[in-house]
Amino acid sequence: MKRKLLIFPLLIAAGVGVWQYTVRQHSAGGPLVIYGNVDIREVNLGFRVSGKIAQVLKDEGDAVRPGELVARLDDAPYRSQVDQARGELQSLKDRLADLEAGYRKEEIAQSRANVEEAKANLANAERVFARRKELLQRNVAAQQEYDDALAARDQGQARLNSLKATLTLMEAGYRPQQIAQARADVERAQAALATAEISLADTELKAPSSGVVMTRALEPGAVVQAGATVLTVSLNEPIWVRAYIPEPDLGRVHPGMKALVYTDSRPAKPYEGQVGFISPRAEFTPKSVETTDLRTGLVYRLRIVIPVADQGLRQGMPATVRLMEGK
Repeated sequence: MKRKLLIFPLLIAAGVGVWQYTVRQHSAGGPLVIYGNVDIREVNLGFRVSGKIAQVLKDEGDAVRPGELVARLDDAPYRSQVDQARGELQSLKDRLADLEAGYRKEEIAQSRANVEEAKANLANAERVFARRKELLQRNVAAQQEYDDALAARDQGQARLNSLKATLTLMEAGYRPQQIAQARADVERAQAALATAEISLADTELKAPSSGVVMTRALEPGAVVQAGATVLTVSLNEPIWVRAYIPEPDLGRVHPGMKALVYTDSRPAKPYEGQVGFISPRAEFTPKSVETTDLRTGLVYRLRIVIPVADQGLRQGMPATVRLMEGK
């Protein structure tokens, strides 16, 4: 029984000794090697507008360049919308130009002529009225004739006043409010045309950057909604290794630190990289990552960026990273 009681303190002391030795090894500046996996971004390409697919120009495994056309929708409906918007804009522009220019000289001249004619008719009506009034006073004319002459004179005066007002308006041009409203209509039509042209341009699907087509999800003839994935592209860059470093070694790593990345396919020719990101949050080691530490130990995620990569790096490939301390 006494022997058993003595064993437990010895085991505890041995464990503490091992822990202290490990910490001293971490802080002694030995080679810092971590493990992770290659991480390559993928992008799902889809149209911003709906429609029927006319062409899919790339297949799985094909390389794509930045801005290269990879698929196209049937653009006939969108071309019609552009034509309609362009015609509406032109009509409103013509209307605005007419309002800004005012009435034509010929129209104003015609209005003046109408005023002069009304003046002449009024003068004649006044003479007739004067004669009828004089004859009525001498009991030569009937009362009805006098009343008719008076009505004709009043009508002539009213017509002259109306034509004068019309001439004044034509000479002054259109009201500023009318011109402002017409200008606003033109701006709205311009915005509608721009929207229609953007929708037409969106019938062409282009690659955002260089990469390789991983998945061809849809075929010509399919009717798609906006945002539906047509192609999935694995981007050539950026490429990095997602790795994890134990908490005791965190102080030995800093952004910009140089690193060598080894893969099983080319163990003698490492890729050059550098630490681009250090997570500020601790976490437990993911089960997919192989390290020499206990999996329950706390680690911090790193991103080792590889500026110059090639097709030898594939998504999810295991990698060993040797951090170059002091660089």
